[in-house]
Amino acid sequence: MSNIDPSERFIPLTPIASDGPVLFIDSQAPLVDLHACASERLVTALDYLNLMACATLRDASDKDIGTVTNTARLLLQDVRDVLAAIQTRAFSK
Repeated sequence: MSNIDPSERFIPLTPIASDGPVLFIDSQAPLVDLHACASERLVTALDYLNLMACATLRDASDKDIGTVTNTARLLLQDVRDVLAAIQTRAFSK
């Protein structure tokens, strides 16, 4: 285990619904685990959007559309943040 300062080790996910970060990425987690985390969220977001693309929206309300887009946005924002942590590790050597 390295002696990295916790403020450098734990990278906050981009806050969306709060003024400050609540969830953090362990920048020292194994790269395979960071990749699995990003991959799971990306595949889930794509599957979700594919499902929604095939659904009919005749009975959808404005709230439903907002829920769909916000769900995809949250998942994709997490993917971007985890990929940034992977990129930092991969190119810092």
